[in-house]
Amino acid sequence: MSTVQANFLLPEEVLSALRALVPKGKQSQVVAHALKNELRRIQYKQALEHSFGAWRKEDHPELKKGTEAFIRKQRSSARSRRTQG
Repeated sequence: MSTVQANFLLPEEVLSALRALVPKGKQSQVVAHALKNELRRIQYKQALEHSFGAWRKEDHPELKKGTEAFIRKQRSSARSRRTQG
């Protein structure tokens, strides 16, 4: 993966902790890893917010009796297909 230099401001205590805990040659790697994780968390949160309400009961009548009944039916159907085949 190619790298590009970026300049941005950090809180003084964060930069001090980074410098105290991480060797110079690894600081960019640690910041990139932390930023990548935070961006993934933000994307996940946005996806959850965007998809909220997408599931509608009327779109899934097969679950009217509850998910447990649906799963039991699916499992029994799979078992009967295995024993017939």
